[in-house]
Amino acid sequence: MHLSKKLPLAFSTFLAAAPALAQTPLPVEYVTAAETVLTFDTALTGSIAARDTINIGFKQGGRIIEVAVKEGDKVARGQELARTDPTQQEQSLMVARAKLATAAAQRDQARQTQTRAEGLLEAGVGTRASLDNALQQVSAAEGAVTQARTALDQAERAVADTTLISPADAIVISRKGEVGQIVGAAQPVIAIARTEGIEAVFQTPDLPHLKDAIGLRISLRGLDTRLPAMEATIREISPLVDPHTGAVTVRATIKNAPADVALLGAAVSGTVHFPVGRGIALPWTALTSDSAGPAVWLIGEDMTARLVPITIARFTTDSVIVASGVNVGDRVIGTGSHLVYPGLKVAPEEVAP
Repeated sequence: MHLSKKLPLAFSTFLAAAPALAQTPLPVEYVTAAETVLTFDTALTGSIAARDTINIGFKQGGRIIEVAVKEGDKVARGQELARTDPTQQEQSLMVARAKLATAAAQRDQARQTQTRAEGLLEAGVGTRASLDNALQQVSAAEGAVTQARTALDQAERAVADTTLISPADAIVISRKGEVGQIVGAAQPVIAIARTEGIEAVFQTPDLPHLKDAIGLRISLRGLDTRLPAMEATIREISPLVDPHTGAVTVRATIKNAPADVALLGAAVSGTVHFPVGRGIALPWTALTSDSAGPAVWLIGEDMTARLVPITIARFTTDSVIVASGVNVGDRVIGTGSHLVYPGLKVAPEEVAP
C-alpha cells in the first residue's frame, strides 16, 4: 500500500520532465558536402630493380689475374674492378715505343740531309734534284713517325684495357668471371647497377585507366622484408600486353631510395590512385537507409534533421561516393546519425571531411 502511493507521483514527475528532455539538442558531428577529386584505387605488386644495369667486359680477351670486387660492393666511377694478364700487351707496347724511336731518328736524319742539300744549292755546288730527293725523304720519315705514334697509342690503350674500370657510381650485383678464367672480348665479367636509378617494376592487368597513370605517385611497402618508407612515380607503361602473362609492365622511379643492394629484387606492393573525375565523398558514418534504400541525414537551417535518399556511385575503403541526393554545401550528419530521427533538434559540430 505504501509503494502504490508513491508510483503515481514518480510517473507524473517523469512525464513532466519528458518534454524538456525531448527538446535537448542531440550533439552530432557533420561534414559540409564538397566536390572533390575522385580516384579509382588499384593495388599493384612487383619488385625493386635497378633502372640501369650494366654488364662490363674486357675489350680484349685474356686470362683474368684479379677480381677486385664482390657482389654487394659499392664502387665509384673510375674504380678498378678486375684485371687480365697484361704481358702480351706490355710487350707490344715496348715494340711500339722502339718503332717510334726509330722513326723519329730517321726523320731527324732526313731533316739534316734536307738542310745540307739546301745549303749546297744556295752555294751553287748542289742540284735541285738532290734537294727534291731530300724533301721526299723528310716527308716519308714524318709519315712513318705519325704511323708509329698511332701504333704506340693503340698499344697504350691495349695495356689500359687489361684493367676493367667502373663507368659510374654503382653497386656490384654479380661476378661473372673469376681469377684464372679465360674470357673473350666483350664477354661480361662484372654486372653493376647504377645507384641513382632504382625503380619498382609491376605486372598488372590492362586496366581501363592505366593509360592515364604516367606521373602518378605510389607509396611502396615491402611484402616479405621490412623496407624503409618509399615513394615512387610512374614513368613508363608498356604499350603492349605480354602474350605469355597477359599483363602490362609498369615502371616507377623510386625517390630518395637508399643505395642498398639488398633492396634489389625485394617484393613490394603499392596503391595507385587513378583520377576519374570529381564528385561528393561522404564518410561511412553518414550512411543510413530508409524503406527506399540508402539515405543520409541533413541538417536544416532550423537545426533539425531530415532524411534524404541518395544514389551511391561506388564505395571506397573510407568513404561513400554519392551520385545524387546531396548538393555541395549541404551539412551531412556523420557520427551520431544512428541516434537521429526526423525533426530532431541537433547541436552540430563540424569535422574535417
